[in-house]
Amino acid sequence: MARKDIQLDHEVILDLVKPQSTVLDLGCGNGDLLYLLIKQRNAHAQGIEIDEQAIYKCVAKGLNVFHGDVDSGLAEFKDKSFDYVVLNQSLQQILHVDKVLIDALRVGKKVIVGFPNFAHYKSRLQMFFQGKTPVTGALPYQWFDTPNLHFLSISDFKNYCHLKGIDIERSVCIAQARKALFLPNLFAQTGIFLISK
Repeated sequence: MARKDIQLDHEVILDLVKPQSTVLDLGCGNGDLLYLLIKQRNAHAQGIEIDEQAIYKCVAKGLNVFHGDVDSGLAEFKDKSFDYVVLNQSLQQILHVDKVLIDALRVGKKVIVGFPNFAHYKSRLQMFFQGKTPVTGALPYQWFDTPNLHFLSISDFKNYCHLKGIDIERSVCIAQARKALFLPNLFAQTGIFLISK
């Protein structure tokens, strides 16, 4: 797959992961990112996913994916057993964020977190003018069928890291097909953070 055909959030994550690293992808979905990490970065990667249909798609791609619920913990993995643990577009769907992030930071030397920014200006405008839960390109679900449990912003996540003593080594904020450099909490649709403890 050519770099121009890769989703921007996946491209950002590929750039954060050093070649030949060990990676654990939590909530890996159908394995698109996991596949890219193996092919583009020569990573030794595996995933954990709860959705059985998504796991079948991963297996069809030749990926090493285990059926599991991230909320139940990562007790089977030793401390710092991976160079990177990835939570891309899954943090907002996890029931126990604190527990999962602490476990991810224990298992991984570094953790990459990517999530939709619920404070994006389009979401704010929809809430203000329509008085309804926003539906946007980054948040494509109606309130009644959304998998999202937590509605966080880029500022919320930065504050959380500060409160918990988590180091933000790098952050990249994305607005549609480009990086958002100006007022990312307002203009970015997605935030991607490289964190460590």
